[in-house]
This record gives sequence, C-alpha cells and structure tokens, in this order.
Amino acid sequence: MDKALDGIKILDLTQYEAGTSSTQLLAWLGADVIKVEQPGRGDPGRTVMFGSPEKDSAYFLGFNGNKRSITLDLKNDDHRLVFVELVKNADVVAENYAAGVLERLGYDFKALSEINPRIIFSRIKGFGTYGPYSNYKSFDPVAQAAGGAMAGTGEPDGPPLKPGPTIGDSGTGLHSVIGILAALIQRRSTGVGQVVEVAMQDAVVSLSKTSMCGYLETGESPPRRGSKVTGRAGSGVFKCSPGGPDDYVYITALSTRRNIWEGMMKTIDREDLEESPLFDDPVSNAEQINEVIQEWASSVTKHEAMAALGGAGIPCGAVLNASDIFNDQHLKERGMISPINHPQRGEFEVIGCPIKMSDSPVEIKPAPLLGEHNTEVLSEVLGYSNKQIEALNL
Repeated sequence: MDKALDGIKILDLTQYEAGTSSTQLLAWLGADVIKVEQPGRGDPGRTVMFGSPEKDSAYFLGFNGNKRSITLDLKNDDHRLVFVELVKNADVVAENYAAGVLERLGYDFKALSEINPRIIFSRIKGFGTYGPYSNYKSFDPVAQAAGGAMAGTGEPDGPPLKPGPTIGDSGTGLHSVIGILAALIQRRSTGVGQVVEVAMQDAVVSLSKTSMCGYLETGESPPRRGSKVTGRAGSGVFKCSPGGPDDYVYITALSTRRNIWEGMMKTIDREDLEESPLFDDPVSNAEQINEVIQEWASSVTKHEAMAALGGAGIPCGAVLNASDIFNDQHLKERGMISPINHPQRGEFEVIGCPIKMSDSPVEIKPAPLLGEHNTEVLSEVLGYSNKQIEALNL
C-alpha cells in the first residue's frame, strides 16, 4: 500500500531531537528521509544518554527510525558536489544547527533555491533568525523556561519546574512538520519552495496558550497550581497502593452534578455517602470529598483505580512511568510500543508513530547505522558507479 508521503525526498541535516523528531515523523508517513552526517562522527545524538562509539544510543534509535544515513563532509569539495546533486533531487532540506552554521558553509536558502527553486528549507532555531534573542543558543529546558512552560509548572509555594515532556524539542518538531506539509501543498500552486522557520521558544509559547489565557482575562500571570484545578473536588493526584514514588492516579471529576458524585461514590464502595450533603456544594466541600477519594485510592493500585473509575466514565489516568509505558497492553495494541531488530542492539523496543491513517499504515524500521546507505543512496538517487563512490572515500 502506498504511504501518504511516498515520493517526497528529504535531506535531513538535523541532530539531537528538535529536528530529528520532525524528520522521523515525515519518514514514518512515507517520505524518503536521507540523513546527512559527518563521516566518522555522525549525529551527536548517537552517543548521548549511555550511547558509545561502539553502539548507538537508545536516544538516537528513538528519533531516527525509518531514515537512511549517508556520510558527507560539507567542507570537502568533492562531498559538497554530491550534496548539491542531492539538493537537486530533494523536496526538503531540514536543519537545526546553531545560528549561522549552515550559512557559513554556503547553504542558506538563497543558495539552495538557486540549486533547486522548488526546495523547501526547514530550519529550527532556539529563538529564530531575527529578534533580540536570535543569536542566543537554546536547548529544551531553555525553551521551556523562555516559552512560559516552567512558570506554569510546579506547586504554588515551590520554584518553577521543567515539565517532563521535551516540548521545547519534540513540540518544536511537530510545529515544523505542520509547516513543511503546508509548504509542500502550497508549492503545488506556486511551483517554488520557501523557508519554514520554527523557533523553539515560539513553539513552547504556542503550547502554553491555555495556561496564559488567565493573563488575558485578569492582567496577572496565573499562579502555579501543581496538579489541582483550583476550587474543584475530585481533581488532582491521589496516592495509591503500595505507595511507591509513582503509585498515583490522576482524577478530574470536574462536575457539580450530584448524579456524577453518586456514581463515583458507588464506584469507590462508599454508597453510604451517595445522599451526603457534601455533594450539594462539591466546590466548597472539595477538601472533605478529596479525603474520601484518597482513603479509597490508598486501598487499590493505580491500575485498579484507573480501571474502576475509567470504566465508570470518570476521567482519570494512572501515573505511568517508563516501565509502565513499555509494558502497557493498550499502547502495544495501538502500536505505540513497537519491536524492532537492530543490527547492534538486537531485539529492541521503540516508541511508535502516534498518527494512525487508514490508508497509510506505518511500518516502524530501525534507525540507520552511520553511513549505512552511502552506496544505496548514491547509486539509486544519483546514479553513481561503484568507482565514483569509492573515490569519495566516505
């Protein structure tokens, strides 16, 4: 079956996560993503988080599946000629180097569009290419701080906290994918490419809109609230059995209707409270109601709590840690935990594609070894002979 992005060719100059997450999503959807890496070294992500020169890291495997890898030194004249030929055959060039790196190599958008007027140039920068912060460097926590996510995260009397998900990196990657797809559609009518720029700070601001709406109403920055919704009963995290650091369930009843609370009391085996005056005004009685819920939660596991409440139509979620996630049957059935066979790591599990399309199923493939597809890409895409490939000394 054809994939949604069959025929789209992407030159991937990205590294670490913000860029690689975007190109991986495009690869999952069927684009031919050719990852261009420095010979002998490759993407620095290959060796971070317990990786080594002998074995690519789980981090790298997690963001580079379904891609092909070739090695080119963009400071080498012969390799630069190869890169130019690849640009001629590409639809998209994607990069997330520090500001000015690609420009110093002579490959800004003007140069790329002279090689291929249809090229779409996707660039991810910490703070963009213009504005007072444009020369500042950024990583995920920096973007989360400068984009408003940290200020809204944490307990009311505690310091700002970095949210666990890397929304500064992968959140930026998602925005980049949307821009690339929009540019590909627009090119159908214009015939020419364009620049798609996403700043990490911009992406986090966009993802933080909900928490910032209070400012637009009151003129004051919303306070940190932890996991609670102010003034609501049955909202927050509740400790479960056996009491480990991740043994919690998050519940958000968020209702003032008595029938909802009656159903909840029945679910947690407190039928004696179904007619309680506490539920005449659950907002005012939130603390007492939460104590009742906590007493029940302490007697069950987080999985039992989620099954009972979720089955009764009450919004909730067990607080799943990484071990829980990789062993979650629901996620496995949905393909979010996908087994692969990697030449270095053997049988291995990675996070799968969250986008499900009825006519474009995703096959999860392992991330490539460094330069694994040198011969394949150069012969298949550019028609190089074995002698020409050997002369490049890749």
